[in-house]
Amino acid sequence: MGHGVFAYTWDLIGDPDAAVRIAELGADTVTLQAAYHAVRGITPWHPAHRVVHAEHAAAYFPIRPDRWSGLRPLAPSWAVDNPDRFGTAAAALTAAGLSVEAWLVLTHSSAVGAAHPDVTVRNAYGERYPYALCPSHQAVREYALTLVSEVCDQYDVGALMLEACGWLGFDHGSHHEKTDGAELSATARRLLSLCFCPACRTALGSDADRMAQSVRAAVDAELHGSPAPNIDATALLNHRATVIADLVREAKSLAGGDRRVLLMATDDPWVTGPDVGVDFQSVQPDAFVLKCWGDAGAAARQLKAAAQRTDVPLVANVTALNEHWDGVTELLEAGAAEVRYYHAGLASQARLERIRTAITEARS
Repeated sequence: MGHGVFAYTWDLIGDPDAAVRIAELGADTVTLQAAYHAVRGITPWHPAHRVVHAEHAAAYFPIRPDRWSGLRPLAPSWAVDNPDRFGTAAAALTAAGLSVEAWLVLTHSSAVGAAHPDVTVRNAYGERYPYALCPSHQAVREYALTLVSEVCDQYDVGALMLEACGWLGFDHGSHHEKTDGAELSATARRLLSLCFCPACRTALGSDADRMAQSVRAAVDAELHGSPAPNIDATALLNHRATVIADLVREAKSLAGGDRRVLLMATDDPWVTGPDVGVDFQSVQPDAFVLKCWGDAGAAARQLKAAAQRTDVPLVANVTALNEHWDGVTELLEAGAAEVRYYHAGLASQARLERIRTAITEARS
């Protein structure tokens, strides 16, 4: 039974006590960000700062120019003092007796999307989502796999945690969101998450125009007061599944036999976002990481259902940041083989105690 916690490099760098504080939670693994999207976070325990504003997606390892062609990540412009922030933080964790997993966000980058809009997701209206790189494009696949290979070449980590290993859609990424007033249903939001960029249109062939027109008609019908009709998107979902399965397979090949590849996922091919929507029988990572952030009973049912559809081990991703959290016993009984706790760097003292208590109870 493995217990791990998430952490950011800025939680550790400059805080000599951070690694020991994390180790004292009882976890044996830390999922540490190596490539990550823009974020504003708080550091309750750091001796030198409280709020970190990561203004754009960045790689937290040295970016070796000769290893990149086409798309490439940015270095963190707000932290130029140390080009190897991942390595520095990982070394501190290792010295404290902890294993390190590299946390890689692959297709969520407003910085890369703004510089290369031609490889971003484009909805049925032709509107681009600049935060969402579309993995139908070979350039995006090469970018994602170079993130993987560079971490594997530069660090001896035991596992890779892949986030956003597919499409991001309508619901994830914009600033100062102003879309709630339209009261879009879940169906309409999913339709607005379908990609019709040139690469996806090529994969769809002659059906692309018809499908895009059907999506526009369905969304407009709902926006103007009628229920959105069902759309047959089987061809597009099958295309997604093929691209994602290929990405995971190639990532595993790059990782080699000594590193596990953990995939943040959900067993619903319509889903877009950080947890990629896939058929669990069509993709074979070393473990699926299922987000169990809501009601514990619902999360347990999700795990039980997933365990019936795959032999791949399941990792429960739980958050101690919710107001109401009952630990992980029910999730372990439902079929979780491991647990990852979100998030050691963001948590208050009381919430850190929740993590410590949950690990202790699970191990007893």
